[in-house]
Amino acid sequence: MTLPERTGVRLEDYLALPETNLPMELIDGKIIEMATPDALHQDVAGNVFIFLKLASKTVGGKVYIAPLDVVLDDANVVQPDILWIAPEGAHCVVDETTGRLRGAPDLVVEVLSPTSGYRDRRTKFRLYELHGVREYWLVDPREKLITVWTLRGDRYELLDTYAENETFTSPLVGAVAVAALFSA
Repeated sequence: MTLPERTGVRLEDYLALPETNLPMELIDGKIIEMATPDALHQDVAGNVFIFLKLASKTVGGKVYIAPLDVVLDDANVVQPDILWIAPEGAHCVVDETTGRLRGAPDLVVEVLSPTSGYRDRRTKFRLYELHGVREYWLVDPREKLITVWTLRGDRYELLDTYAENETFTSPLVGAVAVAALFSA
């Protein structure tokens, strides 16, 4: 199923679309339909999910993996690869009416794929910063790198880019051994 390119789409129109397994987002009022991720993407996304799920046992919070709509505003509905909501996080809640998340998660992780890199680095970076996502990880499964951004005031600040053999401390979830995110 290929949707015609539509702009000026409102949240209620997006939510009325039929359920699909294809990743789909509403960005600045435009429906973006994407191909499903490849196996490498899914391996890494699964590793990140498991890492955050285990970290949540210590730091608390709730972890979700795509596909799951996150309504940022009436013109923007994203499906981050993985997201985490802090135990005290009240900025992102389950909408009782739609069952979707509404508001900014505390941590968003996007696993880069050849077709999503620009959107993840530019468009979604801007959206997550604007809506107050406290920490943003860009995971490159081909280069085995993770770039971590933290929100300072209303702007993202680069924490650093980490290679497979490094460990970093996430302000939200603690120590992260990067190699664990890329293990087979």
